Amino acid sequence: QVGVTAQKTMRLLPASGRKATQKVVVGDQDGVITCFGIKKGEAVTVFKTLPGQKIARLELGGALNTPQEKIFVATGSEVRGFTKRGKQFLSFETNLTESIKAMHISGADLFLCASYIYNHYCDCKDQHYYLSGDKINDVLCLPVDKVNCITPVLACQDRLLRVLQGSDLLYEVEIPGPPTVLALNSGNGGDSGEEVVYGTSDGKLGLIQITGSKPIPKWEIGNEKKRGGILCIDSFDILGDGVKELLVGRDDGVLEIYNFESADDPALRYDHALSESIASIQGGCVGKDGYDEILVSTYSGWLTGLTTEPVHREGGSGEELKLSQEMQSKISSLRNELEHLQIKVLQEREKHQQSSQSSTAVSSVPAFSVNDKFTLNKDDASYSLILEVQTAIDNVLVQSDVPIDLLDVDKNSAVVSFSSCDSEPNSNFLLATYRCQANTTRLELKVRSIEGQYGTLQAYVTPRIQPKTCQVHQYQIKPLSLHQRTHSIDHDRPMNTLTLKGQFSFAEIHSWVVFCLPEVPEKTPAGESITFYFQNTFLGTQLESTYRKGEGCFKSDNISTISILKDVLSKEATKRKINLNISYDINEESVRHTLKLIHPKLEYQQLLAKKVHLIDALRELQVHEGNVDFLLPKYRSILEEADQLLEEYKRQPAHLERLYGMITDLFIDKFKFKGTNVKTRVPLLLEILDGCDQDGLIAFFEAA
Repeated sequence: QVGVTAQKTMRLLPASGRKATQKVVVGDQDGVITCFGIKKGEAVTVFKTLPGQKIARLELGGALNTPQEKIFVATGSEVRGFTKRGKQFLSFETNLTESIKAMHISGADLFLCASYIYNHYCDCKDQHYYLSGDKINDVLCLPVDKVNCITPVLACQDRLLRVLQGSDLLYEVEIPGPPTVLALNSGNGGDSGEEVVYGTSDGKLGLIQITGSKPIPKWEIGNEKKRGGILCIDSFDILGDGVKELLVGRDDGVLEIYNFESADDPALRYDHALSESIASIQGGCVGKDGYDEILVSTYSGWLTGLTTEPVHREGGSGEELKLSQEMQSKISSLRNELEHLQIKVLQEREKHQQSSQSSTAVSSVPAFSVNDKFTLNKDDASYSLILEVQTAIDNVLVQSDVPIDLLDVDKNSAVVSFSSCDSEPNSNFLLATYRCQANTTRLELKVRSIEGQYGTLQAYVTPRIQPKTCQVHQYQIKPLSLHQRTHSIDHDRPMNTLTLKGQFSFAEIHSWVVFCLPEVPEKTPAGESITFYFQNTFLGTQLESTYRKGEGCFKSDNISTISILKDVLSKEATKRKINLNISYDINEESVRHTLKLIHPKLEYQQLLAKKVHLIDALRELQVHEGNVDFLLPKYRSILEEADQLLEEYKRQPAHLERLYGMITDLFIDKFKFKGTNVKTRVPLLLEILDGCDQDGLIAFFEAA
């Protein structure tokens, strides 16, 4: 184990000389680079550097077409180079204002990315520069020896791969999720050298051929099993069939091996679950000559190997005896190590007790790092909050000042308890404690928010360390929290328009849009004006926002979205004493259109609720009568599917109330724009909703 590691910070050095086994080099957040090999099952250190700034990336380099055995690390805004023996030969201060987030090396070319800035250096001299429209998560360059020109590819948070030529954008590639990692197919870009594999934060994988003029998508794998986001990818022939497999590491600890049975589409061959997120993955030969393995490094710094070496030896008793002796010596050495560690812990504990009780005692709060991720899931319109701590979590307290629902997560083994909270004086709507089982280092929660209600969700994380200490992490729940960025929208839908005019700058209106909507880059976009498209993940309605200095135009097929925007934007402008001229154009047809979008969901949820209410009565009948042949087929099918129905109902507890709430808001908002207050008619509306008749509902909306 090393310190906490970031994504893509562990590599295998190429095998040198007669020895076929490879050395492992890993950089951690304490700034230490560790290089080690495995001898007789034990890790033997080759070199270890002194601590420093945390290491964000580790890459291997060297002259083109020679073994890539020089080690390069990115720390802060500096790049350092080490030989495979651990001697430092390069220290390059880039003078970037932000820390380096991503790095790629090809011969004398160095590609670096901070949050929004891409820089290309050749022999440490500045060559090209590009400012991206959204955060850059990863960078690579197509192999120069195959493509004959430098083609950098940036993976950007706004679901785009940006392909560059020099300092200019060549073209953009739309992909189905925010890309977190890029890799060259088969490690070399395939036969053409133009094939790039990407992994997204919502767990999708794809291959795109980046030609000189346009992208050609080859294949794409969705995330059917609802697994974690992808953090690392490698290509290695672990099955020994002469074709490189795709090795994938995810942030929920799942390791996957895909192989290419048919020439085009990869198929999942193996998977293996670890208890924490996989930061780096490599295929190679480390532990034993002749047996390939997959090596992964996890968030808290564990390096784990999965080997192809058979564990059960075939052969006579002599072999078994030899194995048992080997095992015995291993077990005894582990026992010694354990005793040694226990003694050390006791000594340190005594030392701590003495120092904390002495007259010169200084209060010390142990620092621990938390890896967190708060993202919107498109499939069920809920937010996932993932908290990962380098030591075991004792408990997590979740508090919110806006109404949100906590949903059930299958992978979550923590015990949750709710505390009653008074929402009136100090606007406290949720207080829940998750108590974790021993050795839990990763916790996943799911919450669903209500659009129009915005505020902060806070997580108080307490790990199992002494003295007790806690970290608070805050997550903004935005007014239009269930909207997600999309590449395009359907312009044929009936749209409502909200137009703002006033004495505001481009930066000011951009900051208001950032406040209202998720997935908008915090940095003000370059240029005079900008257009963003969004889709509501719960209903499928859409929003188009176009704005520039002094003017903003928002179009949506859902009146409620326009109403929320109008309220929040005018509130934000009032805070800054800016006078706004607000005009709107309401399309009557859009209400009917939105109701038609909501209705199938409403019908489904009402039917589900009715079925669930019948289950107990039907089960009682079954017990009394012994068999259920006399029941109508629809009731028999309810009994057969009872477990699935209950499971689904439990997974989304307040779904029906949500839909009722949305229809009520739609009704109130429709008439609010006409200047009429219809709150007294809401009870009548709820009666019609219980009847679940689409035409009756539309007629009520139009008659009122």
